[in-house]
Amino acid sequence: MVIGVLALQGAFARHIEACTQLGAKAREVRVPSDLADVDALILPGGESTTMSKLLESQGLFAPITERLAGGMAAFGTCAGMILLAGSVLDGRPDQRSFDAIDLTVRRNGYGRQVDSFETDLVVTDIAGGSFHAVFIRAPRVEAVGAGVDVLARVGDDPVVCRSGRVLVAAFHPELTDDLRLHEHFLSLTGV
Repeated sequence: MVIGVLALQGAFARHIEACTQLGAKAREVRVPSDLADVDALILPGGESTTMSKLLESQGLFAPITERLAGGMAAFGTCAGMILLAGSVLDGRPDQRSFDAIDLTVRRNGYGRQVDSFETDLVVTDIAGGSFHAVFIRAPRVEAVGAGVDVLARVGDDPVVCRSGRVLVAAFHPELTDDLRLHEHFLSLTGV
């Protein structure tokens, strides 16, 4: 089993390190041929409109869409959540998403960079107590569709959601040393 990590922008190296520490094979995905032997995909944080444009210019949007439609497991963090969502509010008119999880998300839903924050969460399905979450220009979930499980909230806002083999988090789990959310994703992939 090989975990691909979208390596167009963002903290992709930290996701690769997390997977490797958990004993999984992980590799960068930059062009369509990189998807050939990938069984699951992590979409990291970054700037979602830039990532959307890079997915198009690198020829990755269509092959990733096809793989997700075929049941490939995916884990999106921050901008990755936006890219996997069904609907994106406050995005550019030409911004595309994969519609892999039935969520409506608002870009920068908690405010600008100065409004970034950290908090501890209880995440359903993850043992061991609270999970420290780093929110940086994070998306806010505005609506959750049928078949989506909310695993954690900040106030009333869903911040970790799962639908089948797709897991998303509004924050950056790769910026902490806590590997439990990555471990949960790997359990969804069968690694």
